[in-house]
Amino acid sequence: QVRQVESGGGSVQAGGSLRLSCTASTNTYSRSCVGWFRQVPGKGREGVAAISRDGSTRYADSVKGRFTISKDNAKNTHYLQMNSLKPEDTAMYYCAADGVLSDGGYCIPDYWGQGTQVTVSS
Repeated sequence: QVRQVESGGGSVQAGGSLRLSCTASTNTYSRSCVGWFRQVPGKGREGVAAISRDGSTRYADSVKGRFTISKDNAKNTHYLQMNSLKPEDTAMYYCAADGVLSDGGYCIPDYWGQGTQVTVSS
């Protein structure tokens, strides 16, 4: 069972930056897809960014040019650098590792972690 732990969330003002981290417990991390999702109360979980097994990346239109996903195989950790944050980026962020790539290009994990809260004030 793959488990992932998210960290790095917090409260920032609009225009600020945060970097989220996700460390996964899997022996196949270097060959796995990874990604990030977010969810606000009352809405479904949406894909934000992903790195496929072949290294290609995928971003939601709403974050393109502002967010960057990266992966460090030596540390079993991937990151989401979030710049130029907007109030609409406020959400609980969840990471995924070693999951199944959805039709939309996002990495769906077997199990979800606790998430890390990101709050952006105007």
